[in-house]
Amino acid sequence: MTAEVKVEEKQVESEVVIASAVAPVEETTVKAVVEEEVDGSEAKVVEKSSSFKEESDFFSDLKDSEKKALSDLKTKLEEAIVENTLFKKKKETPVKVVEKKKAEEDKAVVTEEAKAEESPKEEAKTDAVVTEEAKAETIEDVVQKESPKEEEVKTEADVVDTKEAEIAEEEKKTEEAVVTKEATVEQEEEEEIVDNDIELWGVPLLPSKGAEGTDVILLKFLRARDFKVNDAFEMLKKTLKWRKEQKIDSVLGEDFGEDLASAAYMNGLDRESRPVCYNVYQTTFGSEQSRENLLRWRFQLMEKGIQKLDLKPGGVTSLLQIHDLKNCPGLSKTELWVAIKNAIVALQDNYPELVSKNVFINVPLWFYAVSTFLSPFLTQRTKSKFVVTRPANATDTLLKYIPAEEIPVQYGGFKRDDDNEFSNEAVSEVVVKPGSSETIEIPATETEGTLVWDVAVLGWEVNYKEEFVPADEGAYTIIVQKVKKIGSNEGPVRNSFKNSESGKIVLTVDNVSSKKKKRVLYRYRTKTESSC
Repeated sequence: MTAEVKVEEKQVESEVVIASAVAPVEETTVKAVVEEEVDGSEAKVVEKSSSFKEESDFFSDLKDSEKKALSDLKTKLEEAIVENTLFKKKKETPVKVVEKKKAEEDKAVVTEEAKAEESPKEEAKTDAVVTEEAKAETIEDVVQKESPKEEEVKTEADVVDTKEAEIAEEEKKTEEAVVTKEATVEQEEEEEIVDNDIELWGVPLLPSKGAEGTDVILLKFLRARDFKVNDAFEMLKKTLKWRKEQKIDSVLGEDFGEDLASAAYMNGLDRESRPVCYNVYQTTFGSEQSRENLLRWRFQLMEKGIQKLDLKPGGVTSLLQIHDLKNCPGLSKTELWVAIKNAIVALQDNYPELVSKNVFINVPLWFYAVSTFLSPFLTQRTKSKFVVTRPANATDTLLKYIPAEEIPVQYGGFKRDDDNEFSNEAVSEVVVKPGSSETIEIPATETEGTLVWDVAVLGWEVNYKEEFVPADEGAYTIIVQKVKKIGSNEGPVRNSFKNSESGKIVLTVDNVSSKKKKRVLYRYRTKTESSC
C-alpha cells in the first residue's frame, strides 16, 4: 500500500468518527464520499454522490403497507375536515369521568367491608381453642364475652358507613369539578370551523379534491413518523395549529433588516435541482430579541424555499441545507445553542421531510459536545440526514451534492453574484498526482477574441502559472501569470486574455506535495465581438 493511500485512509477514519458522533447512520455515506477519492483514478468530470437519494412519491412505487397507511391517513383526514373535528380533541364526557371514579371508589369500599367481616371470624376461631375450665362456663358467660366483639363489628361498620358518606361527597365534588372544567375548556377553545379549502404550502389537504400534491404532503408526515397513521395525523394537526399560533402565513411579509441577510440565504441548486440554503452561524445573536428574529427569519427562509419546490410526484420536493460553523461561537454561548436547538426542533416537527440533507462544514472539534446536547431532541431519521466535515474537506464534501458552478466562490466553487461571464459552460476536472504537474490547454481558434477561465484547486498548496502559446511556432510565448505558490486558503482564480492571433492558453499546476493528490476544476469561455 502506498503512502498516499495510507494517509487517505486515516482521513476516512477521522471523518467517520465525526459523522458517527452526530449521525451514526451516515457512516456509510461519509465512507463512500472519501473512498471515491482514495480510488486513485483520474476522473475527467465531477461525479455526483450516489447516496444522495430520496424515496419516491409515486403511489405505485410504495410498499403495500405504505399504500395502506397513506389510504388510512387520507380517510382519517377527510373525515376530520368534513366533520369539522380536525382541531377538536375528543374528550371523556363528565358522566363517564364520574362513573369511572365511582367504580374505583366502590371497589375500595368492598375491600373494606370484606376486612370487617373477616375480623370476627378470626376471633371466633381463637375462642374455640380454650382450656377445660372455659368449657364449663355457661352460655350466658359466652354471650357476655361475645358481646364486645359485636360492638367492635358495629364500630367498624360505622367506619365503613362514614367512608361511604365521604366517598359520596367526594363524588359529588368530582362531578361538579368535571362539569366546571368541561365548561371552562369549551369556553377557552371556541369551536373553529375548518374550511374544506384548507391548504398547506399551497397544496389542498382535503383528499377528495384530488390534488396531486396531497399525497406528497401526507407522505412526508407519514415518513417522519415511520408510517404510523395516528402519529402522522397528530403531527399534521400540531403543525397546522403551530402555523396558526406563530402566524407563519404572514411571516413572508416581515422585514428582519440587513443584519440577518448574511446569516441565512438561498443560493443556487444542488445536483438534483433542489434549492440550497446556507446557514452561517455567527456571534451576533446575543440578545433574546435577536435570537427570536433569527428563529422567525429561518421560518421565513423555509417558506421562501418551499415556494421554489414542485410539490407533486416526481417533482423537486425538498431543500438542501448547508450549515457553516466556521465563525460559530463556542460552548460558552449556551443561550445561542438553546436557540439553535429550538430552531432545529421546530423545523423538524413542522417541516417534515422538506430537507433532504443537513451538511455541516468547517466543523470545529468542540462540535462533538454540541452534537451530544442536540441528539436527544432529534429523531433518528433527522440524524440520518446529517453529513459532517472538517474545514480541510469542505469543498470536497459540497461537490458531492452541488455542482461547482452552483457553489459560491467563498466555499471553493465558481458561483459569483451578478456574474455574466459564464452561463452553461461545463466544468471539467483533472487530478494531479503527488510530486507531478498537469497542464490544461484552452484553445484560442479565433484571431481576435477574449478568453475567460475559472480554476480551482481543492486544498491548493501548489505552484501555478498561466501562458499564451501562439499557433505560429516562431512567435514568442506570452506570460499571462508568472509562477506563484497558492496557499490552502486561496479561493478560485478567474482570469482573462485578449488575443490578437490564434493559439492556446496553457495553465500549469505543479503539485509540490509528495503525499496528497490534488483535484483541479476548471471551465473556460471564448468571447468574440459577436458573443459579447
